[in-house]
Amino acid sequence: MTTKLLRRLLMCGVAVAGLGLAAPAFAQNRTFDLPAQSAVKSIPQFAQQAGIQIMAPADALAGIRTPALKGSLERQQALKQLLKGTRLVVASDDGHTVVLKVGDVAPAPAKVAPASVPAADPVDDVATEVVVTGFRSSLGRAQDIKRRAVGTQDSIVADDIAAFPDLNLAESLQRVAGVAITRDAGEGRQISLRGLGPDFTRTQLNGMEVLGNTSSGFDNRGSVSRTRSFDYSLFASELFNRVTVEKSYAAEQDEGGIGGTIGLRTARPFDYKGFKAVVSAKAQSNSNTDTVTPRIVGLISNRWSTSAGELGALLSVASSENDVNEYGYRNWNWTKINVNAANIGPGVSAADALRLSTATGMDRISAPQAATYSTWYDHRKRLGITGALQYRPNDRVEMSLDLLYGKLSNDRNEYSMTNAGVNALTGDVKGTQKLQEAVIQGDTLVYAKWTGVDTRSEAKHSYDETAFTQAVYTASYQVTDALSFKGLLGYSKSEFVEPIFDKVFLQSVNRGVSYDFRSGNPGKNTYDFDITNAANWGLMRADAREDYIMSEYKTAKIDGRYDFSPAHTVKFGIEYKDFGNEGWQRYQRVDWYNKPVVPNAVTKVFDYKTLAPYVVADVDATFAVTGQLRDLTGANDQAGTNFQLSEKTTSAYAQYDLDTTVSGMALRANAGVRYYSTDLTSAGTLATNNGLVPAVIKSHYDGILPALNIALSLTPDMIVRLGANRNISRPSLGDLKAAGSVSFTPFGGSVSAGNPNLHPFLADSIEASWEYYMGRKGYVSLGVFHKKMDSFITSETASVPYGSTGYPLSLVGPGQDANTIYSFSRPVNGAGATIQGAELAIQRDFDFLPAPFDKLGFTGNVTYATGETDAKVDGVTYTFDLSNLSKWSSNATIYYETATWGARISSAYRSGYLDGIGGNGNIGSGFQATNNVDFAAHYNVTPALKIVVEGLNLTNEPIDQYTDRYSQRSTSYTKSGRTFTVGATYEF
Repeated sequence: MTTKLLRRLLMCGVAVAGLGLAAPAFAQNRTFDLPAQSAVKSIPQFAQQAGIQIMAPADALAGIRTPALKGSLERQQALKQLLKGTRLVVASDDGHTVVLKVGDVAPAPAKVAPASVPAADPVDDVATEVVVTGFRSSLGRAQDIKRRAVGTQDSIVADDIAAFPDLNLAESLQRVAGVAITRDAGEGRQISLRGLGPDFTRTQLNGMEVLGNTSSGFDNRGSVSRTRSFDYSLFASELFNRVTVEKSYAAEQDEGGIGGTIGLRTARPFDYKGFKAVVSAKAQSNSNTDTVTPRIVGLISNRWSTSAGELGALLSVASSENDVNEYGYRNWNWTKINVNAANIGPGVSAADALRLSTATGMDRISAPQAATYSTWYDHRKRLGITGALQYRPNDRVEMSLDLLYGKLSNDRNEYSMTNAGVNALTGDVKGTQKLQEAVIQGDTLVYAKWTGVDTRSEAKHSYDETAFTQAVYTASYQVTDALSFKGLLGYSKSEFVEPIFDKVFLQSVNRGVSYDFRSGNPGKNTYDFDITNAANWGLMRADAREDYIMSEYKTAKIDGRYDFSPAHTVKFGIEYKDFGNEGWQRYQRVDWYNKPVVPNAVTKVFDYKTLAPYVVADVDATFAVTGQLRDLTGANDQAGTNFQLSEKTTSAYAQYDLDTTVSGMALRANAGVRYYSTDLTSAGTLATNNGLVPAVIKSHYDGILPALNIALSLTPDMIVRLGANRNISRPSLGDLKAAGSVSFTPFGGSVSAGNPNLHPFLADSIEASWEYYMGRKGYVSLGVFHKKMDSFITSETASVPYGSTGYPLSLVGPGQDANTIYSFSRPVNGAGATIQGAELAIQRDFDFLPAPFDKLGFTGNVTYATGETDAKVDGVTYTFDLSNLSKWSSNATIYYETATWGARISSAYRSGYLDGIGGNGNIGSGFQATNNVDFAAHYNVTPALKIVVEGLNLTNEPIDQYTDRYSQRSTSYTKSGRTFTVGATYEF
């Protein structure tokens, strides 16, 4: 199926879903989930779940307890069961508003929820399961959660995550309106929300903020990610039974996350009625590899009633392996060059030769730095283990302990065939190279044929792993029917280690090479020698590197709630968070090409997929021959990478909640204020005229964050939401470092410095949305948002002589001096930025169609966002789209589901976006648009046994990266193949 045909099919689904909005509404069952509790709590919760208004005399609910209510029931029948045994009766019911009064029924003793019926979670108001009856059911439950929220939010519940074809949590999240993801090695990695990049999204796991970092095998995508951007590739999606995307901010939420908050929740034993066991096994393969790898999931849970109360225990495990072969074409970058007149042959026109040899500044021609064939092979292992204990001694006290361990490892081999070496094509041409033919389009050298070039092949072997651990203890206590408290103690730690990062470079000197971008991507190289003949290659260089990152959170908080009446509630709380981050990068390089004695490298022609085969070094065997140091120490620290950050934050909030009716319309609202105070300590090394010296810089910032959210039900099925708030996002970790880093290349280099005195991003936001619900058959929602950010952090970049940076000359590359031009960048607080946009979401079962088409359904969304900021490049101020902002993102799924089988096909589109401000004469850098297509089908052999077939990235969508927003010069173009799985799930 072509991408164009699929898009048309999905658009037809949108149109049919729109027709379904006009389908007549009938009385429908609702899903209720209420514990035995005071009527002060149960009546408002019932009203929310039933989608109606309930009015009662102010003192009528005092002292009354209602029984547990769970299941799919018609609304009037459910209300009858809820009021059974109490003195409350229905005085009137017009289908929209119910009025209660005190009747003649004598009050009966309240019944405690039986062991088989779980009470509602203290935080989450809907219980979920890892395996549910179907995709429709999970959509319905997510819809219920969205409907009952006061602010704007979206949720994914069990079946969306556990059964949809997602390799990790990032890919599950891309189904939510406003969420777009970055990809690496065939999987999702980080997310952007409503056009704001990963650093603007806060991640909570089981109620506490967390951070976890991994790495990319690809330098163009950031390599090791020492940022505030949570790497969602850490976790298998099966570990979670609910994800909530909170787009609105309320004072009761932690500060941070201007884009929004992603709340992750692992399963607990009280989520299930009793004993529960599930096992799932899948075989996975990729079109770029010839291997089959396992994906195994298991869960066991139980709960018991004892004389001391109710106990529950749960254990789940998710383990997987997969092989990824991503390959294609890339450039280190593009740079402005000059070619000496003596290095230009007669085949180049006089006009082009003059331009290449005499142009200055930005009038120079841009040429690729080391146009490269590249291949990455990654054997990835992912292990996740969750455990949970719950104890409820009575209906007023509950305690939970949630434990999680996750481990992600990557064993990578990377190979490149580059136009690099001693006399390389990596900058100005003044060696033995000679340009024989050239084609210039605009100011870009899109085709060139050279002689006298030293060519290089690269082989890298790396191994890294991230271990994530978390323990969270929560306790809730219902002191009286009106007063309750909840406390949390949490600890999390993410530790990334990369003990192996070894590279060996081979060189073949004085060769003829060419590169050609005239036909678009991927580019094409040609060589005048046999690149698969080991006799043509000799050892040039060997590098060893190690990386380490540790992030740690310690959290303690207590929240209180006082219900003055069913309509009026005050919430309050205090919190302490201690965040620490430390890390380093160590590096050693040995150059062999200028040595009197050069060891013989051990070589091979690798057997992974590539645009062309070529000779590379056997890394381990060659390191054994050279005897080079591989176990590095602190003496090998890269300048600017060894730094430590400590953030200690104390916060407090007060919030008023309203749940009432106005002119017969349900009105829910919250208004509050949060105060935060953060002490930052940044320690590292700073460069001075006297060399590198240790430094410790301390800073402090605080603030007050007001928030208001309103949800008004114009009718029982139509809700209008309004929100206004102020929030912050803390600066990126690298921006706060009390350190600087220097890197060099044959043509120059770059200096990057931190700024520990940065103020956080500060944003004032307003938003509004309209939602219409069609029972549990679907909904349509339309929302708009606007954010105005002050003190927006941006980069300032300039090309300057190295000597003016203040860094010691000992850090420059071979043959360089104080006059060598370096790109110098540092973060600064800019004037600000704005972002605004709109979201449209539609979900609809096509039950109004004649059979068999009534089993069809559609869910989809589209988001538009725009925002700009200013940044300096080479001393000139430019206006850029915000980093990682895609103006358009959309998701669409067409599904067909019966009692025995079902299938669905999904598309996730993201328009192009910028990821940096550029440099080396390029204005901006970014990624082209992507559209990823996935498929899943299942068959229920028995009620307990389900067979699943899945396909991911069916169109083998490329990752297309470029530099310069005007010329869009290609820096990488790679494909990772199609992934297929087949397996079975059995529920005991």
